[in-house]
Amino acid sequence: MKKETRTVVYDEELRIEAYRFEGIAQPFPNHFHDHYVIGFVEKGTRLLSCKHKEYAIGPGHILLFHPGDSHACVQSGGGAFDYRGFNISKAVMVELAEEVTGKRELPGFSANVIRDGDLACLLRPLHHMVMDGASGLAKEENLLFLLSALIQNHGQPFDRSVPECRQEIERACEFIRQHFRERIYLDQICRYAGLSKSALLRAFTKEKGITPYRYLETVRVSEAKALLRQGMQPAEAAMETGFSDQSHFTNYFSRFIGLAPGVYRDIFSDRAPRAKSQKSHKDSQEDMESQNLSKQKKEGES
Repeated sequence: MKKETRTVVYDEELRIEAYRFEGIAQPFPNHFHDHYVIGFVEKGTRLLSCKHKEYAIGPGHILLFHPGDSHACVQSGGGAFDYRGFNISKAVMVELAEEVTGKRELPGFSANVIRDGDLACLLRPLHHMVMDGASGLAKEENLLFLLSALIQNHGQPFDRSVPECRQEIERACEFIRQHFRERIYLDQICRYAGLSKSALLRAFTKEKGITPYRYLETVRVSEAKALLRQGMQPAEAAMETGFSDQSHFTNYFSRFIGLAPGVYRDIFSDRAPRAKSQKSHKDSQEDMESQNLSKQKKEGES
């Protein structure tokens, strides 16, 4: 069975994150991001749910997630999943869109899952450049070509891609974002939003695609990512973002992001583009056993 490999690079020049997951079997629960995701499936098949729609995705599919798009995926079939993708913040995306269109507004995409061979021919070389630490004109040029093709062939205004939410649900989200560091109870959210518990749960899940609790955990993970990028230790980040303990934090962070918090933090430990890989738990145990065996041999020889 192919070993899991998870490699992430932060490109300081482009200010984007590049992910490469190989041999992945992990399911990802329903969650959302506060950034854009542009991904490409290399191998394997998965069942993806996004904004109340179901997709069977496989090799050649391009995935497009806006900030706030709730999505989940599970393995389908026997083969493991290979994936490459980019995470682009809203601040960077609006600058790129302005370069491409002349308008300073966030782009939207007409579908979350597409097939486009020409687009794939732009995405994959750019991803290789970022993962290999390339610099200079070619890399930036490829990124602008990619965004130009995306907006021209699959674009729409960003507000059209975000479903209009009821005022009460937006108030509920506002309360959660203001109090995510605290222990929050459902009746507090309901009082702030002006809805009963059953009405809130039905309306919230319909509008956002996730429950209020999952929304809270996603906000906490997103805030923790920002602290880890600044160099904060995972244990401190867990405390600052309202997780009950570091184990709980690590569990949620790994399920949502696909990386351990410490691995994600190390990507930003210096300001030069570099890769960080995370081995599977089994691989790490094998390495530790090998080191212990080597140490025992040296002690026996002495």
